[in-house]
Amino acid sequence: MAELIEVRNLKKYFKVPAGYNHAVDDVSFTIRKGETLGVVGESGCGKSTLGRAIIRLHEATDGQVLLNGEDITHIKGRALERVREKMQIIFQDPYSSLNPRMTIEETIREPLQYSGRFRKRADLDAETNRLMDLVGIDERLRASYPHELDGGRRQRVGIARALALNPEFVVCDEPVSALDVSIQAQVLNLLMDLQEELGMAYMFVTHDLSVVRHISNNICVMYLGQLVEKAPTDELFENTLHPYTKALLSAIPSVDIDHPMQRIQMRGEITSPINPKPGCRFASRCPYATEACSQPQKLEEVSPGHFVSCCRVKEVN
Repeated sequence: MAELIEVRNLKKYFKVPAGYNHAVDDVSFTIRKGETLGVVGESGCGKSTLGRAIIRLHEATDGQVLLNGEDITHIKGRALERVREKMQIIFQDPYSSLNPRMTIEETIREPLQYSGRFRKRADLDAETNRLMDLVGIDERLRASYPHELDGGRRQRVGIARALALNPEFVVCDEPVSALDVSIQAQVLNLLMDLQEELGMAYMFVTHDLSVVRHISNNICVMYLGQLVEKAPTDELFENTLHPYTKALLSAIPSVDIDHPMQRIQMRGEITSPINPKPGCRFASRCPYATEACSQPQKLEEVSPGHFVSCCRVKEVN
């Protein structure tokens, strides 16, 4: 499969009174057409900022983003509008991401109108109805407002809006975290069915490792703006190497009473993302940290397709 998205050494820093917050710091990966890359980590590690920088909702501080081999990092004007039709986002909160003064029909129709693809009102209505049917929204709800719908239906509206212009790549920014568990399963299955039908690629941002295992082909683990581990999904769960990833996996709830989970407790202070020092940012919480961890770490391939940023990975595994 050809590479759809290629991220090269992407950085996004935010100016704050004390210096620069390194929200995304030297991140690189690729996403192939029709595949899903899961991005996991604690709240505040830079997952959402990474997704928004890729689709140009945030302007990158440094690095490159390539779409189908074309560098889109600094394009502007009509070229940017053309690219944005190919890259969309599904936001975390299905209520605040919708305009409360627009009906469901108006919300889904809006990107179709601005695109200029439909000259006749009948064609515009037909496409709006097709999108509603595609995501499972009843026709009786077309005149409803966001506050009249439950969270699951609101998120379906957000998905329909994201798919309106037939994108090739969609950032799913924790699209099920605000939903009930039963509704989460429905929305996840909908996203997987749509991917199979339409051939889109996803970047699925979440803090729920159970969810990311279900939907992703590959997984990147982030910690304070950096990737610490990257591998195919099955490989990551069966051969976890980085101490931070091990701690995350140990927090997954288990129903196996015969083999209770051994929770790894992370102790120590969290490193500040503002003007961080060179070296491993997880070292202050890592039980295996030594003086060597104060040196800059590199994401290195330790087995085919499995990358880890840890100078002691071979000693502790």
